[in-house]
Amino acid sequence: MPSPSTPDQPGHEDLPDVLGDIEIPDDLSSLTDARQDPELAVLITQVAEAEPLAAACVLAGLDVDVVPTPVGALGVLRDTSGDLPNRAATAVSQLVAGVPLVLVTRHGEQLTCVRYTDGADDGELPPGLVLGGAPDALEDLLTGHLTLADLPGVVSSSGISRLKAVRMLSQVARKGRKKKR
Repeated sequence: MPSPSTPDQPGHEDLPDVLGDIEIPDDLSSLTDARQDPELAVLITQVAEAEPLAAACVLAGLDVDVVPTPVGALGVLRDTSGDLPNRAATAVSQLVAGVPLVLVTRHGEQLTCVRYTDGADDGELPPGLVLGGAPDALEDLLTGHLTLADLPGVVSSSGISRLKAVRMLSQVARKGRKKKR
């Protein structure tokens, strides 16, 4: 059996250089599934208004910008490093007990959606299913068509003290009790 020959051996002078100037990187780690921090992390909640969600995030120690939508407030995390998006979803879902929320993260063009209830990860959801019923503001944020600055009514948790957050949530609770009567 003949041994394979290499391009610099006789008989290969007439072959074109098909690779040209293509460079193959020494480090192919970017092709593996090693996750980096997401560029965007959004909490989709059923909290009716932006202020109570921002207040709850203050009490949970989270720095978010909250966007009001017709179906519930969206909490956009300012820090998406490490496990913070998952910890944020756990904390907020404990504060709004009994009401599920969805954490949507974007890594490049890849979306991941995870449902949380009462502080527990209930597993991944198909992004198409989540976005199918989601407000336009979420889709526009995720695709980069809009930024937070483009959206009306955004409330930042960074401007709310812990005391003010407690007062805001107490006021919302009182309104809720009055409506039940």
